Formats: sequence, structure tokens, C-alpha cells
Amino acid sequence: MVSVKPGEHLTKLTSKDDYIAFREQAHQKWETLWNGDATVVSVGVGSSSIAKGALEVLEQAHQVGGNAIIREVSGNGAFWMEPWIEVKRPGVDPILYGPLTVDDVAGVIAGERNDLAVGVRGANPVGEIRPLNEHHYFKHQIQLLTRNAGLIEPDSIEDAIARGAYDGYFKVLFEMSQEEAIAEVTTAQVRGRGGGGFPAGIKWESGRKARNNPKFIVCNSHEGEPNVYKDRHLHECDPHRILEGILIACIACGAERGYNYIGGEYPLGIRRFRKAVADAERIGLIGKDVLGTGKNVAMRVRTGGGAYVCGEASALMYSIMGVRGQPRTKPPRSVEEGLWKRPTVANNTETLANVPDIIVRGGEWYASLGTENSKGTKLMTMQGPSKLSGVVEVEMGVTMRHLLDDIYGGMREGYTFKGIQTGGASAGPITEDAFDRPIDFDSLSDIHGMLGSGGWVLFDEGVCAVDMARYLTAFSRYESCSKCVPCRLGNPALVEILDRIRFGRGSLEDLALIRRTSKYIIELSLCGLGQVAPVPLVAFLDAYEEEFRQHIVDGVCKCGVCPISADSRQAVFTEVAAD
Repeated sequence: MVSVKPGEHLTKLTSKDDYIAFREQAHQKWETLWNGDATVVSVGVGSSSIAKGALEVLEQAHQVGGNAIIREVSGNGAFWMEPWIEVKRPGVDPILYGPLTVDDVAGVIAGERNDLAVGVRGANPVGEIRPLNEHHYFKHQIQLLTRNAGLIEPDSIEDAIARGAYDGYFKVLFEMSQEEAIAEVTTAQVRGRGGGGFPAGIKWESGRKARNNPKFIVCNSHEGEPNVYKDRHLHECDPHRILEGILIACIACGAERGYNYIGGEYPLGIRRFRKAVADAERIGLIGKDVLGTGKNVAMRVRTGGGAYVCGEASALMYSIMGVRGQPRTKPPRSVEEGLWKRPTVANNTETLANVPDIIVRGGEWYASLGTENSKGTKLMTMQGPSKLSGVVEVEMGVTMRHLLDDIYGGMREGYTFKGIQTGGASAGPITEDAFDRPIDFDSLSDIHGMLGSGGWVLFDEGVCAVDMARYLTAFSRYESCSKCVPCRLGNPALVEILDRIRFGRGSLEDLALIRRTSKYIIELSLCGLGQVAPVPLVAFLDAYEEEFRQHIVDGVCKCGVCPISADSRQAVFTEVAAD
């Protein structure tokens, strides 16, 4: 058995020629791995697969793998097939197997369990096993950011470089000026992928022109929504892509230090990103006089404590500086006064992860993807009773019908569609009459929907609209930093109104009170959290007003989940009697 330990013999590179030679060695090593005579066994290990036993599967592969090369790769985004193993046998394209158990590992490696085969990672079938790209989950995707997911070892900088990592960084170091690099990002029309949608090129140019020094780049990797995990997936599967985007931004904007602010809930993503930074420093891509260019770049990793409001840029910067994360009024903007009152450019993880391809392939190439005002691809996640689950990468402008039915496989058997919550916790639901609208930054706004971070929650007829609206409103109440009065007092007031309705003590006047209170919170709150906190509630009220009225007028929760329902009351009485 051969166990690969990435990064054991890395040495510092001090010149352009040194790096070119190192890159060539990485390419040769990669080709030898996949075209040699050894059997290569790759086990997908990510946060979701670990919960299903992936580490035990990996350990079993080491024990029964014989002379095979055993690799720990990341998840490939298809969480429905976890845990999974990919086996590359000599002369045959790699085959993915899953979901499987520890007891299946030996048979899979021996080639005796074709019943567990999902597909071939290649263009041609192997026997009766069809190519993976013919599976509906994969064939409708355009995998740019995620093309290395489940393929490279995330802890191996050599794997990443063999697959094109740091080619864009090399280009801005040796072949492009700051203005040329920013021009490509501007031409690409890439907009912020954290939900705001602000053009990255404009932000970078403002940062470059800022007069004060030092300057900073901040990568916002603090996913706070309860249903979004696309940045976690990126950190776990391809940390060098994120790091390269940050380093390119540093060079283009004239910043000598970059920060990545990662949610503390992502221990595996944090560990893998720290390893990427350490290896990049070890070979000289980070530090003083990078590859002999005279440019200095430092990199720091900071972790959040779980506060949703720290996803807001100014609150995030306060947290990085070690003080309480609260938003501030603007102006000044962050590109004028950010970290330590110095110019700071902040972008979402996914935004920066797009940059290396934009630099290598050009802004016009990127702008050819997507819609007129929403360019490129988008990572999206779906939770709820869909047949499949996971992270997908699709072109901007696909419809919700295509996403749900063609990629995620539609509703799971036994469930009836009711709606899809959009925009994380910051927007409202859409129903089937909006399924043919394109998913982009603008097309859902007039129906209270939002692209946001691309996280969707599918819910069925068993979900009570009042109860779900209460959950989303309570989330904003808990996550408010309490700095401004409208958000601090308004959101708890909305929760109290909803609780009156849920307990059967509401009135029809409460529906008008919800709308009026929400209007004031949206208009008067200081930051983006408060400005969108009531939006899901108002949207649920618009879409399912009859259900709200049933709670108030008829005293009925048709889903049987609110305290007003007879079933719930009987359960409470039974529990009390038992005590």
C-alpha cells in the first residue's frame, strides 16, 4: 500500500524560472499518477461525508488497499452519493462507487461491486457503467469553480498546480500591469456572489486608486445562512483557488496583506485553507519578494464566532480587528476606510474564486456566460425533500424548474410541492408560477425573491407558512447585533405577533400591523441585516395569506405544527398528564 503525504518535500522558489520548473514537475507527477500501472483509490472526504462515515471508509481503504495508491480527496458536490470511492485501474477510466459502507470497501477496490457504481469519470462507458456526465445531476452543470472537486487532494499544492492553480497569479506577477488585471475583471462583469451583486471591477479600481497605505484585501467566507454551504464546499475541495484569487486581488489593488475570514463552524475548511497558505508560503508564493518580483504579500486567516451579522462587510472588519462585530454607517466606504481605517477591498469567497479563470482566459470569455446583467456561473445548494442533494454549479439564468426537476430530480416520493425559500434567510418564497423565471441577480426581485448566496430551501405541504415565517423572523431577531433601534426592537415585535397567531390569539389587524412594522424596520435599519429581516415574513404573508387567515379566523393550522392545532394541544396535554 502507498500512502500519499502531500507537501513533504517543498522548498522555496526564488525566481520565475524556479516556479516554471516546479510547475512542470507537478504536471509530470500528475500524469504519472493517472497514466501509470498503479491502482489509484480516491476517497471523498468532506464535512457532509464525514458525518456518514467517510473517515472510516478511508481507514478501511488503507487497510485493504494492498499496493494501491490511497488518496484523500474532497467531496464532489454530490452529497447524495456519499460516502463514495473512486477507483482508477490500469488502462481503465476512473469509476465512482457510492453510497457505500465500510463493509463494501474491499469488494469495490477488487472490482466486485459494480452494483454500487455511479458512473465513469471519462467519455466512454466501462462495460455497462455509463459516463458520470450522462447522469442528470452532472450533465446540466458547467463546472468551472468546482472542476477540481473530488479530483485533487486539497492538501496537495502540487495537485492544485498541476490542474492550473496559480497560473493567473503568475500572469499578474510577470505579464500584466495592475490596470490590465483590473480591466479583465471589469470586462468580465463579475458581480459579488455573497448576495449584494456589486461589480467586483469597480470595487477593485476604487481600491487601487485609494491614496492611503497600507491597503488590505478581505475574503468574506462567513456563511451565516442556515441553508447555504457553497463556500464551505469550495474551501474543502479547492482551497488554492480561493487563495489565488486573494493573492491576485492583492497584486492588482496594491495591497500587501490579504485576510480570509472563515466561519468557525467549518473546521475542515479552515484546516485545509491554512494548509494551502502554509504550502504557498513554503514555496515562496507568499512572503517578501515573491519569486524575485520585488512584490510583498502576506496572508492571514481569521475565524468567526458564528455571528450572522459579521457577514456584513463593516461588521466583519471589526471582528477581524478583534472588536465586537457591528456594522457602521457609510460613508466612508470600506475602500476608503476599512481595516484599521485603511483602504480595504472585500469580496465574497465565490467572487474571488472566479478571478483566476478570468485572468487566464480573459474577461470576454467569462462575460459570454450567463445573462445580460448576471455573468458567469453560480454555485447553488438545495435543501428539503428533493430526490438529490448537494452543491451544483450552473450558468446564470437557468430556471428554477430546470434546477429542481432536471438536476435535483424533483420532489422526493411522498411529498407534495408547496414552495421554495430563496435568498438564504433574507428573501421570500417562490411558488410554481415563478418557476420559469431565470435565476439571476434581478429577475426575482419584484416577487420578494432573491438570488442571494444561491441557497434554496424546498418545502412541501407539510410545512406551515406561519411557522416557517416565524422561524426566519426569529433567526433575524437572534442574529441582530442590536446596535440600531428598528432592528433591535422591531424584529422581536414581529416574532411576538406571529406567536399570537400561532397560539390562536391573533386578529386580522395583526396582518396590517406586520406590514406596517416591517416597512419601518426595512427603511430605518442601519445595515443589510435589518433592511431585509422582515422581507421573508412579508413575502410569506403575500404568498400564503389564506393560511395566516385560517390561523386567525378558523383557529386551524392545517399542517398541524402550530400550538393552535388540536393535535399539538393534545400532545401537550398528554405530556403534562404523563409528568
